[in-house]
Amino acid sequence: MKDLFRLLRYARPYLGKLAAALACAALASLPVIALASLVMPSVNEVLLSGPGTDVLDGKSHQATDKFNILEYSNKLLGEGWIARYFSLGHALESKKRFTSFLTIAALILALYMLKGVLTYFSTYYVRAVGLQVILDLRRDLYGRIQRQSPAFFSANPTGLLISRLISDVARMQRTVSGDLADIFRLSFIIVGQVFWVFYLYPALSGVCLFILPIVLYPIVRFGRRLKVTSRTSQEKMAEVTNILKETIAGNRIVKGFGMEDYEVHRFTDALKKVQRQELRGARLVSLSPPIMELVGALAAAILIVYAGYQISRGTVDAGKFSSFLFSLGFLYASVKNLAKINNDFQQSMAATRRVFEMMDAKVDVHESPEATVLAPFTNTVEFRDVAFRYNASPVLEGVNLEVRCGQVVAIVGGSGAGKTSLVNLLPRFYDVTSGSLTIDGVDIRRVTLASLRSQIALVTQEILLFDDTVRNNIAYGRQDVPQETVESAARAAYAHDFIQKLPSGYDTRLGEAGHLLSVGERQRISIARALLKNSPILILDEATSALDTESESMVQKALNNLMQGRTVFVIAHRLSTVRNADLITVLEGGRIVEQGSHEALLQKRGAYARLYELQFREGTGTHG
Repeated sequence: MKDLFRLLRYARPYLGKLAAALACAALASLPVIALASLVMPSVNEVLLSGPGTDVLDGKSHQATDKFNILEYSNKLLGEGWIARYFSLGHALESKKRFTSFLTIAALILALYMLKGVLTYFSTYYVRAVGLQVILDLRRDLYGRIQRQSPAFFSANPTGLLISRLISDVARMQRTVSGDLADIFRLSFIIVGQVFWVFYLYPALSGVCLFILPIVLYPIVRFGRRLKVTSRTSQEKMAEVTNILKETIAGNRIVKGFGMEDYEVHRFTDALKKVQRQELRGARLVSLSPPIMELVGALAAAILIVYAGYQISRGTVDAGKFSSFLFSLGFLYASVKNLAKINNDFQQSMAATRRVFEMMDAKVDVHESPEATVLAPFTNTVEFRDVAFRYNASPVLEGVNLEVRCGQVVAIVGGSGAGKTSLVNLLPRFYDVTSGSLTIDGVDIRRVTLASLRSQIALVTQEILLFDDTVRNNIAYGRQDVPQETVESAARAAYAHDFIQKLPSGYDTRLGEAGHLLSVGERQRISIARALLKNSPILILDEATSALDTESESMVQKALNNLMQGRTVFVIAHRLSTVRNADLITVLEGGRIVEQGSHEALLQKRGAYARLYELQFREGTGTHG
């Protein structure tokens, strides 16, 4: 229930519409009571041509009903209103019966119309609120995921995250925008029919309602088991989504290794796991109706035998008892529908638990409530005895580095030395485990993330472009940027010429991950994006490592333009690209072992010299 109440809190801003929905649902139950009350005069005055009898104090009396909607209608319209419009012979009794018949028909039509209008508004308002709740929930979940650190994305596969956002929230939508409307409507109908049957036969109604727990027990028990099964099924579906994402994104590898049949087999196995869980749920869902129908049939059989015996003795009013059975039937049908909704509801609650678990996942990097806006960078970036651990494994230890404004700092070292981890601390993709990282003397954990990251631009080996136009990729998230500014950034990145040759120029959509462009062209678009951001601090994480010599030459020219007037952190495995850096920092095993210029480090004949000579012998030190 905790998850349900938490979900319903999303409906607080829309309480007005919910109140209107509840009011309409409550009013819609009244025509149902009125329809049940019409059964009595329909049987007694139209079919049997006379009032029935009831037993009071052991004696038979003429049946009376204080809640006789037909009688009220005839008084309102006049007993002989039908005779003014129709000629029915001279028999007064015939005229009266036909008048009652037409009045009942008109009332049934009017009551169903009223019920339909009220049900429409009740359902519409609940669905409108439900859809808005789902929109708010999905937005909050997406925002929560976006604010997580890279460690979160390493621990949670993309397919699982997509499954939470799409599949799980879709299951919740079925409840909050659909089933909730039916729950409101059916609940008020049940309350109304319980009132009516107790009004007709209190003692007999008490006996009938005594059977209700027998009906509800299997519903509750099956619902709990269905919730567990549904949760497992959704977890298996997340695995299917992840396989789908991986194989579609990596289709070239799949084809290159001839693994199409293997992947189809793997995907089918994952689907079969989902199917097994769904079949368990199907068995539980399929058991509920037969059990309810059996209990309902038993109760109906007992009541029919009782009614037949009492009516044959003339001690029970046939019309009144018919109304009683009508209401019980309506009550049973409503409970049965609620049982079906309960099955959907339990599946939705399993999805709700998974969604809220994702929303409750700890954010490793969070903004302090007292965070201030970081002033424009003017002086130094300093790592002070910085240590960083990832999943309890040491990555960096005792790092001390001071970088002055305008300097170009190269960070080099072997694979796994901690180069990328070091620069990832600067925009707070991760937080330091101990020590501090300051900009102009201010610990970056004490400033807002937005103000910190606005001063840092990033160009990496992994080029990410969006399935959008060239212009929107360069002016990412900034629709107010003039076209001239976008083109200026593209020219500085040596991208303007090839953009002009695209089918629609700057309005050309690049497709998923920018697949319409070559790797070098994609990188120049990302450099143009960094140029437009115009941040004082720049991180280049092996920005040219995936390029051929010709493409690298063009990208390097673009990077030179980008680096002008900025403080730059460069990670490069090709040491020839960093020889002109103001400061070269050598990492080994997460520690800084050397610092200095290219010439000074070569003369020391230490770690940097060994790396450089190794690359030179392998033929990688002679080109960029």
